Amino acid sequence: MTVYLIHFQTKLKHAGHYVGYAARVGQRLAHHKDGSGARILAVCNERGIRYDLARAWEGQGREFERKLKNCKNAARYCPVCKPGHAREYKPKV
Repeated sequence: MTVYLIHFQTKLKHAGHYVGYAARVGQRLAHHKDGSGARILAVCNERGIRYDLARAWEGQGREFERKLKNCKNAARYCPVCKPGHAREYKPKV
């Protein structure tokens, strides 16, 4: 599995990122682009908001995705928002 971070080119209300997970990220991104993926990305499509894959964590699954989502600040892990300064996620032990 792979956890991935999508960066929105323009914020959608308060959201600027989407975190998801999939076994085949390329296939999942195609679902998002055609509107059959996550609802927030379908709304981005409807409003013409562009988005791109910003980062991926291979070998991670749903538990890791939940931890990232619960941080409520995906921008700190985004290399688009913080080029050269994006943090590597280190779970608390």
